[in-house]
Amino acid sequence: MAINNAVEIRREILMRLARLVVTNQIDEKIDRLPLEMRPKGRINTRCCIHKERAVLKYKTMALLGFNVYDETDELDPLSHYARLAEERKDKTSVMMTVVDEACSSCVKNNYIVTNLCRACVARPCTYACKKGAIQVGEKQAHIDPSKCVNCGMCMEACPFHAIIYQPVPCEESCPVGAISKDENGIEHIDPDKCIYCGKCMVACPFGAIFEKTFLVDIFRDIRNGKKVVAMVAPSLGGQFKVEYGKILTAIKKLGFYDVVEVALGANVTTREESKEFLERMEEGAPFMTTSCCPSWMNLVRKHMPEMQQYVSTTYSPMVYTAKYVKEKYPDALTVMVAPCVGKRSESFLYDEVDYVISYEELEALFKASDFNLEEFEATALDSGILGHGRGFAMVSGVTESVKATVSDPSAVREVVIDGINKQTIRQLKQYAKTGQCPGNFIEVMSCPGGCVNGCDTINNPKTAARQILPTTK
Repeated sequence: MAINNAVEIRREILMRLARLVVTNQIDEKIDRLPLEMRPKGRINTRCCIHKERAVLKYKTMALLGFNVYDETDELDPLSHYARLAEERKDKTSVMMTVVDEACSSCVKNNYIVTNLCRACVARPCTYACKKGAIQVGEKQAHIDPSKCVNCGMCMEACPFHAIIYQPVPCEESCPVGAISKDENGIEHIDPDKCIYCGKCMVACPFGAIFEKTFLVDIFRDIRNGKKVVAMVAPSLGGQFKVEYGKILTAIKKLGFYDVVEVALGANVTTREESKEFLERMEEGAPFMTTSCCPSWMNLVRKHMPEMQQYVSTTYSPMVYTAKYVKEKYPDALTVMVAPCVGKRSESFLYDEVDYVISYEELEALFKASDFNLEEFEATALDSGILGHGRGFAMVSGVTESVKATVSDPSAVREVVIDGINKQTIRQLKQYAKTGQCPGNFIEVMSCPGGCVNGCDTINNPKTAARQILPTTK
């Protein structure tokens, strides 16, 4: 994920909250978090210090595991929600929320005439507009938003490039139209449409979109002596600039009973998916798609049911790993350490997965615990894991794993969807509609580049991929 000020603010809140969680001081100190982050006399990015603190309060609420709209009394302090989190037994599957106090500055999608307009004699913009939405004044043209249908013809016609399209970043980034404004200009995420790809969260320039976390729940269970086992996704190996084994040691030092690589489950996924692929091809199926990306599976369930018949029924590596942990430690609680919000949504489908934390949360926990990762002794990687299982972190990793498993790799003719967007959705719908595809094995990854570029990653995806490659051999 690209670093900007909104990301820095979110990570600072996370780190401060993590410090309160690991030191067990959340009840008595959390109410001061907004005040400490925005003390008197500080230069504010919003209208006033009170607005700044209100935004921080609601962002912290989300990190405590609540939607903003769970608030019933505005006078309830953060400590109230911290206590509710400590007592929480059930979790809601709505994993993303828009902080309304922070969401108010983006205008509705429209075309705007800038001061580059010369009010030229030719007036091609007025001729291009079929709705009569453009009038030329003495100094420049003007667009009547009540008549404009956002066709963009005026922008294409202008010889001075004086007309621009001003999008709402979160809406523009959403590939399924799951986020839109209400009558007050506040964005809302429709859970019935959302595929939990996290693209809106990354795109929002105001940092108004947050995913809910369960840090409080996890460390409550650790303090209560429960066996809490961390399951780390293959892409974690590229997130910190230290040896992978040292990261595993640091996670255990946080209080986790054990740490298990999800690459173990990736090997199972590869074996089962390879078997299923060969069976389907023998039965005459035109193609099969992968099933390990949760946002892709959400897309199929919510927006592309016609594709379901072609999707592999194989479980994701997370699920196979969780099943393994539950068999090894029947009384354990499992925590997936993941690069994206999609894994949070997937966890609600399987009883074997109890919690999910992101790489951003893990980084916050390391910082809050004052860990110097270089100082830790490296945990030996599981020698029983085939290297290609760790390659699931990168785009084409699933395909290469399947090819490495089947007897005839040439039988796998892959079509790789490197990122879910409006264009690739149209492409996939066409495959589903016609039952025809250039290949017979479609790998779909929601994030361009694969899991190393998830919405909760903390390292440059290309750098992360280079760090992981040696462990895939």
